[in-house]
Amino acid sequence: MKKIDSKIVILGLGNILLSDEGIGIKVIYDLKNNYIFPKNVEIIDGGVGGFSLLPLIEKAEKLLVIDAVLGNNLPGTIYKFKDKDIPYQIIEKISLHEINFCEILNLAKLRKKYPEEVVIIGIEPEKIETSLELSETLKAKYSEFFKAILLQLEEWGIRPVPKKDHHHLEALFFVEKP
Repeated sequence: MKKIDSKIVILGLGNILLSDEGIGIKVIYDLKNNYIFPKNVEIIDGGVGGFSLLPLIEKAEKLLVIDAVLGNNLPGTIYKFKDKDIPYQIIEKISLHEINFCEILNLAKLRKKYPEEVVIIGIEPEKIETSLELSETLKAKYSEFFKAILLQLEEWGIRPVPKKDHHHLEALFFVEKP
């Protein structure tokens, strides 16, 4: 039986100081600033949190993770990993963070506090360098990436309502060069 008010955690990962590596955080701020969510949805900037993310993961019934993902494909490639597709034991990290996020998920599983459902939506970065600005490729793919996130939420019965003073991410994060 499907629970109507499952605790849903939307967790953005990344470092906004490293161009495309920060896309997960930029999406989180886009969601927080521009949409209204039901009370059972928590939107979290996980930064590059490592083990501090464990309690956030363990309290979720459904977990949506948004991040840059190294999948050795073309920049801008969008990935979606669901439960059994998540590579829990990998040699090369799929995320760009020092502590592999999949290892944190595995730890939650070992502690028997794993969410009922986990989905990771990621995008292949083009550049990882000191910059607040996303690459041109990720700017061009942002709407498609954002839509994939909204579609996943809709699959879980969550339809965020745009705020009246809705501002697209471009106005907040896409830095114009002089």
